[in-house]
Amino acid sequence: MDLLDPEMWTGRIGVDGWKPGEGAALAAREATTGDQLGTLGTASVDQVAAAATGARSAQRSWAALPPATRSSVLRAAADVFERETEKITPWIVRESGGSWTKARSEILAAVAECREAAALPSHPHGQVLPSNKERWSLARRVPAGVVAVISPFNYPLTLAIRSVAPALALGNAVLLKPDPRTSVCGGVVLQRVFEEAGLPAGVLQFLPGGAEVGAAVVEAPEVRVVSFTGSTAAGRRVGEAAARLLKRAHLELGGNNAILVLPGADIERAAAAGAYASFLHQGQICQTAGRHLVHESQYDAYVTELARIATSLTVGDPYREEVQLGAIIDDTQTAQIRSIVADAVRDGARVLAGGDVTGRFVRPTVLGAVSTSMRAWREEIFGPVAPVVPYRTLDEAVDLVNSSKYGLSVGLLGDVGTALSIADRIDSGKVHINEQTVNDEANAPFGGVGASGNGVRFGGPGANIEAFTETQWVTVRPEIEAYAIQP
Repeated sequence: MDLLDPEMWTGRIGVDGWKPGEGAALAAREATTGDQLGTLGTASVDQVAAAATGARSAQRSWAALPPATRSSVLRAAADVFERETEKITPWIVRESGGSWTKARSEILAAVAECREAAALPSHPHGQVLPSNKERWSLARRVPAGVVAVISPFNYPLTLAIRSVAPALALGNAVLLKPDPRTSVCGGVVLQRVFEEAGLPAGVLQFLPGGAEVGAAVVEAPEVRVVSFTGSTAAGRRVGEAAARLLKRAHLELGGNNAILVLPGADIERAAAAGAYASFLHQGQICQTAGRHLVHESQYDAYVTELARIATSLTVGDPYREEVQLGAIIDDTQTAQIRSIVADAVRDGARVLAGGDVTGRFVRPTVLGAVSTSMRAWREEIFGPVAPVVPYRTLDEAVDLVNSSKYGLSVGLLGDVGTALSIADRIDSGKVHINEQTVNDEANAPFGGVGASGNGVRFGGPGANIEAFTETQWVTVRPEIEAYAIQP
């Protein structure tokens, strides 16, 4: 059967096989045109509860399998992603509105995540501890149990698989609730890939739906860990609910990331890096550069080159045209971008390139004469907009970078020695010297501070084992200890 044959998933959810959803029908739509591509089912609250119960039962058997068996499933999933690239790619392009290059990069990331996760079962999962008693004392990592993964629309495959793959590899079951706008490429695809890879039934449950399904997933008693990627506002609600229920929540949230161009930097290269960071996937990335800081001596040259690049980029329907930027995900987000730019212009900012909005297409926009009090500087725009401000001293620049409530990613461009000294003063989960802000690798720690989340929860064996297992203390004596009971 075709990997994504609609006959399998139309009107259905992935709970112990493909079953009709008891919730309202969910239209899968093309971001660019709004055309309907298919129809999914959605889960009812009762179905979420049943899925959580089934996942807990399946998890025990899955965790009991030899590590090599779990590793083989993850390797097989990577192979399926590679083999089915040409079937998966159009769904990412059409549902998320991104380019073919961006879609293929998501599949490459999924392959890397699965192969990296395949090594986790054989990593050390504990320590031998000194003890003052005659015994062995061990601290071991054991599966958390059932993990809820709630993933976003912008990189729907990448931002789901980076939690799903390590959670499965470490012996957990997963309830996957993707964004309703990308439920095929962010949900159906993962369910079908792992079915093809030989994952036992019930270990991965696919639960499409809206906010009520997300809330039910978090509330399910069987769920011990919630892995959420999305907006800061939604993440706060998830974190509050998890805290009330004494569950761990791993929150990867928004960002208003900075590109800091150091004095004397190569302006052409710096502007190219800044353009990539602000305009990739229409700026709909948590790591997008939403603030550009340039020394006053090079400000004019930088904004001129950045505007030239922005003007040269092509915008259109990525499924039917060869373009570099596609559509914004929906009309609501498009209106938000338009509003922020309009407010900036009203308050004195100048549009140096772009600024045009046609339907869901937003031209790459460069803003000059920006004040740090403007929404365009303070807020996460989540669109292809690059506000630029000059600075006089490096101390002023550091203060500007750190003034944001977000703390996800910072790019420092220019002299390495200067950048190293500044990096020690930056409040950010990631600092990239002579690279732009959008960076991610399967074996590298990923996370932010402040309004960007509650620290590193993804990437590499250290973060993943910490995220998706619990610590258990075990002691062993050669015989029962003799306890003296005093009257």
